[in-house]
Amino acid sequence: MNVIELKTELLNHCQRQVDTRYSKIKQTISDIEESLLEESKSSSGDKHETGRAMLQIDRENAGKQLMEIEKIIQILKRIDVQASADYVRLGSLVYTEKFNYFISLSIGNVNIDGLDYLCVALNSPIGLLLSGKRKDDGFVFNGHNYTIKEVK
Repeated sequence: MNVIELKTELLNHCQRQVDTRYSKIKQTISDIEESLLEESKSSSGDKHETGRAMLQIDRENAGKQLMEIEKIIQILKRIDVQASADYVRLGSLVYTEKFNYFISLSIGNVNIDGLDYLCVALNSPIGLLLSGKRKDDGFVFNGHNYTIKEVK
């Protein structure tokens, strides 16, 4: 598998994760709105008002999660798997002696063709350490020394 195919596969995995989260949040919002309609039909009183208030809070929280997911979707759209650079940036594959990284979203480990890739966000602690680094640059993370073997 060449670099573009590998990056595409990793990006598709990230996209599937985001799509799943997006669908769950949209379903949660739909469920809350349905519950609010049911609450409106029920009798008035303190119990009714408390239930509505809780549902409103839940809807606000789900709305915030939806906005976050939409930001993440915009980040994914900025990843160009065809682009390459000799320094670490969004969309880079970074190989060290211990781990392989795909700079994208923080979704954790993805195994492709028997190799593990840690998908990390550029603004995550490890992403910030890697950002702008080049082949043979070193860095320290969690008390361990790493050397970048390759950037693709």
